[in-house]
Amino acid sequence: MSLDQPPGQHPTEQRSSQHLPVQASQASVQPVWNQPVLPSRAGPIVLAVIGIVFAGMALLAVFWYLTTFLGADALLVGLILALLPLTVVLLAVRWIDRWDPEPRPALIFALLWGAGISVVTALVFDLGVQVTIAASAGALTGSDFASAVVQAPIVEEVAKGFGVLALFWAVRRHFDGPVDGVVYAATIAAGFAFSENIQYFGLALTEGDAQRLGMTFLLRGVFSPFAHVTFTICTGLALGLAARRSASRGGAVGYFLIGLLPAIILHALWNGSTFVLDGDASVLAYYAVVQVPLFIAAILVVAFLRRQAARTTLRRLHEYSQAGWFTAAEVSMLGTGSGRRQALAWGRRQQRPKKVAMRRFIADATRLACVRDRLVRGQNTAALQAHEAHLLGLLVNHRADVLGQIRPGSAPAAP
Repeated sequence: MSLDQPPGQHPTEQRSSQHLPVQASQASVQPVWNQPVLPSRAGPIVLAVIGIVFAGMALLAVFWYLTTFLGADALLVGLILALLPLTVVLLAVRWIDRWDPEPRPALIFALLWGAGISVVTALVFDLGVQVTIAASAGALTGSDFASAVVQAPIVEEVAKGFGVLALFWAVRRHFDGPVDGVVYAATIAAGFAFSENIQYFGLALTEGDAQRLGMTFLLRGVFSPFAHVTFTICTGLALGLAARRSASRGGAVGYFLIGLLPAIILHALWNGSTFVLDGDASVLAYYAVVQVPLFIAAILVVAFLRRQAARTTLRRLHEYSQAGWFTAAEVSMLGTGSGRRQALAWGRRQQRPKKVAMRRFIADATRLACVRDRLVRGQNTAALQAHEAHLLGLLVNHRADVLGQIRPGSAPAAP
């Protein structure tokens, strides 16, 4: 194959712009030059900006709170140490999200929600409990066990989980299934663990015990950076199933509550181990016996979901191929990992316009497959049909850009 001939293309193959078979989809797909106008994106963009700014302000409030009792120096050291496990978790999330990447603003909001809003919620609730106990004149007493094993798991998982639910409502177009739920939940959990780690590392540093700081980093930064992720993805998986099964915004609340239960239980078991077990060695043993199997199970579930997403993409694009929108070679290029790697490698050898067009061709084809899967599953709304037609039009343009052809419906350049 020459450098000028992109993978998935064959000069003798023809494509048509015919509609999908009625039995395959109820959506009416139109060519790019005759597609319906989608609603303005101004509203979602404004909401995204407001959400990110609000969550960012909450994170700044968390930093201010930590500075009041840690000091600026301890806060800085704790922040630097907390960035290490955060980076590891975010790289894992990026791997999970690689097949069908979520919108960057939504991921930024998710991270800030976890690091800012969730932490502020937990702090405010804890302050309310302390004030209530103090105002009871001895009628109520506090308990470290109740705070760590009952209060913290419930409050923290509700706060984190509600962030996933908010994203389900706000970016429903991009929330297609369990993998998306895992991505958003893991990102929120990573943000929460980041702020929490700053506190733990900073406190160990202020005690002046280097050994204690090292053990704290070993337990939280090395052995359990995915602990919060393991808890919260239960909620993300549940809301991902809600998206897959066409649950309405109100119906998703039921799935949210179902996913919240195992998240709280796992969190309570993890926190409770520090009271039941004696010493760091026992905690490490508990981690090896209980947390490692749970973590391995989570990895297997996520790997299965990614493979299922890839199979769905291949199957749905094949249906478009039968209707003439793609060639068989293009389906193989867009719907398989090896095909994508070959296509991206080809793009890297081209000039920037073709390189960008190939990336967009792959990304929008994946989104199209997700949209069609939702249509097939019964989410046959006018907005979703319009989105399908819009993506088909974009793909026609991307193909023309990759091949260096004049886009369909556009006038040729003047001589």
